[in-house]
This record gives sequence, structure tokens and C-alpha cells, in this order.
Amino acid sequence: MKLEKMAPKCGVEISGISLAHCSDDEMRAVKQAIYEQGVAVFRDQDFSPEDHIAFAKKWGGIDINNYFPLENEHPEIAVVKKEPDQQTNIGGAWHTDHSYDQVPAMGSILVARVLPPAGGDTMWAHMGAAYDALSDDLKQQIEGLEAFHTADHVYNEGGLYAQTDMGKSLRGQDVRTGAVHPVVIRHPQTGRKLLYVNSAFTIHFLGQTREESLPLLQQLFDAALTGDNECRLEWKPGTVAIWDNRTTWHNAINDYQGHAREMHRITLTGEALAA
Repeated sequence: MKLEKMAPKCGVEISGISLAHCSDDEMRAVKQAIYEQGVAVFRDQDFSPEDHIAFAKKWGGIDINNYFPLENEHPEIAVVKKEPDQQTNIGGAWHTDHSYDQVPAMGSILVARVLPPAGGDTMWAHMGAAYDALSDDLKQQIEGLEAFHTADHVYNEGGLYAQTDMGKSLRGQDVRTGAVHPVVIRHPQTGRKLLYVNSAFTIHFLGQTREESLPLLQQLFDAALTGDNECRLEWKPGTVAIWDNRTTWHNAINDYQGHAREMHRITLTGEALAA
């Protein structure tokens, strides 16, 4: 098994391994790489839906997505799909999956099934590196703060997606979400401090209004993307990406109008977050 960094502070490409047949030792090494680097990419994988589910269960539980269409024969798998005639894509902005849940998802396993001839890359940013790059004053300012996260403004009836051509493809318009998490968390496995806010789902700081929170939130959102803490994946047939939602943000680039793209995603159950 060979590990090669994708960028200085985020992402690793792992070769010489078959995810469908990995050993216990390989599994431990893969997990550790993802905890530390945020995301791992695997090429040329023969990875059926059954393999996808079996591999996910080696991490623990599977969170069933409330919003995306589910694969007909395998409801554990969410279908992240854009049709050739649709303009909007799912996840086309920097965000962290499921931060609006009381116990946020640990991570996601995304498998390429249908790809456009070009475009459709995914980017990640490492929130450990983002925290480290904050000024001492900013670190002191956010120490001990908590923030409220929700997805209601995105997925509910009348929400952001409902106003686009993606709205009819999604489920869960009556689901209500809301959770409070520390702004700075410690990674449960590595102990590293991570910045845990994101512009998609973090609404305000506890004890403050949205308007009062926005200046500092925007400062954190801007500071989180430093360039050298970002990596970018060009998808190819047989590519699988696994990422840690506590450690990273991600962004699905929407630059393939007129072409279909279909990805299969399993979301991995996480654990309560602590400051």
C-alpha cells in the first residue's frame, strides 16, 4: 500500500489496495490516513454496491440520508445525481455533511458511477490546518463559543434547493433539523483541534442573533480556505473517495452543464463532538 499526498495539508491518494478485499491491517492504516489527512482517494476500484455497503460497515453504523434519492435495491446508498438538463448540482458550495445533526456523521464514502466527459471535480479543505492558520487573537475570540447548525433553509419546502431545478429530485422537505456544536472541536481519534463551522449550515453563535454572528462567522469562513489546505480530485471511472466530515469541508464543482453525473454515497455514523 502506497500513500501520496494530494496537497501540502489536505488529502492523500492511496494505491496498491483493493477496498473490497482489504485486510484488517490495511483498514486500520486507511482509517488513520483519513483521520489525519481529511480525505483519501482510491483509483481503479472494482466496487459493487454490495462491496460499498460491506466496506462501510467496517467503520460502524450507516446514516440513511433524509434528503437525497436512495438506490432502489440498496437504501443504505444515497444517489447524488445531476441530469443533463439540470443546471443545479447537489453540494455545489463549501460545506460539511450533516453538521446539522445532534451527532454529526463521521464521514462519507463516495463512488463514481456516471461521470461527465470533463469537469465535476470535488475539492476538500482541512479544518485542522484552517484552525492552525488563525491568528492568536481570533483563536482566543472563538475559544469556548458554540454555534447553531441547521439544514432547514436548504432542504425544506421553499428552501434554497426548492427554488431550483434540483428541488423535485430531493426528499425530506418536512424534516426539521437543528444542533449546537462547539466552534472548535477536538478530533475524537487524533485529538487535533479543528474549526467546526461551515457557511452552508452554521447559522449563528449561541446567545447571538444571526446578524450579530455574521461578521465573525464570515471572518472564519474566509480564513478557513488558505489555498495550501485545499486539495482537488479529478474523478475517473473506478474512483472512490472517503473523507472525514469533522476534519474537512468539501465542494462539488458544477462545471459540466449538459452532461449527467451520478455518484453513490454512504454516510458513516459519527459520535458526539466535544470542544
